[in-house]
Amino acid sequence: MNLTKLFKMQQALDEYIQTNKRVDEDVFVKKGLALVVELAELANETRCFKFWSDKGSSEQNVILEEYVDSIHFLLSLGIEKGLDDLTDWPMEDKEEDLTTLFLLTNEAIIAFLHESTKSTYEKIWVLYGAIAKKLGFTSEDVLQAYISKNETNYERQKSGY
Repeated sequence: MNLTKLFKMQQALDEYIQTNKRVDEDVFVKKGLALVVELAELANETRCFKFWSDKGSSEQNVILEEYVDSIHFLLSLGIEKGLDDLTDWPMEDKEEDLTTLFLLTNEAIIAFLHESTKSTYEKIWVLYGAIAKKLGFTSEDVLQAYISKNETNYERQKSGY
């Protein structure tokens, strides 16, 4: 999937939020923590690690919304570090189960926060792609959900979120 449109949409949203909220500090680390939290919320909705519970995962639309919440922050972090020239989503097949993918993704996010290079950034994208595949999401699913959530985020900002 081409990421150019998503980067442009995210940059416009980031500028809108930071202007409206009068943000004049470096928020890279805060966005990094937000991404870690969103990843955890996504894992929680899948319930992939909850071996002690018989309750199934949330509905796919709920999981997809949590997934794209992460994508918003992943894009935003790339913009912060000038890595928004990543045009195509780097994809690799991963054999790991969903629980392991969540752990690997968390580690990759932390590594990127410490060493913000193109390779550490791309690794996060690869892992998010693997998570999408395990969850059964197509590129089109992700794109449409991102666009929808992006609009919701603007509405939230306009209503004093």
